[in-house]
Amino acid sequence: MAAINRAVAALRIIGDELNPSEITRFLGAEPTYSHSKGDVLQRPKGRVAKFGMWRLEAAPLEPSEFNDQVASLLAQVTQDLHVWGALSEKYDISLFCGWLMRESNEGEDLTPATLVALGTRGISLGLDIYAPDIE
Repeated sequence: MAAINRAVAALRIIGDELNPSEITRFLGAEPTYSHSKGDVLQRPKGRVAKFGMWRLEAAPLEPSEFNDQVASLLAQVTQDLHVWGALSEKYDISLFCGWLMRESNEGEDLTPATLVALGTRGISLGLDIYAPDIE
């Protein structure tokens, strides 16, 4: 099985009462993007945010090295599981992944270390898998 052609990943924290600067302080990292509920967003232009978001994006990789992307993201933020526990009780935390395939049969292996690292922090895994256009 060939590796996923291209992978993007982002750690996302979402909540109605989310204060981006508070999340930054707790995690010890600046987000790639953030907003509070009620902020006017640039994309799509003029839309009002229905919830707050703090997002840290990994560098896209071609071919995918998903486990490396996760390790890179988690290395940028606190390792304190008490902080993660408090955040996961208050907010929705997920790791969004976009996997873009070139062929019809590409795949990715998630290591036990990656799964444990996400699970102990209360981070859910969301996958968007984009198949190639085959005509």
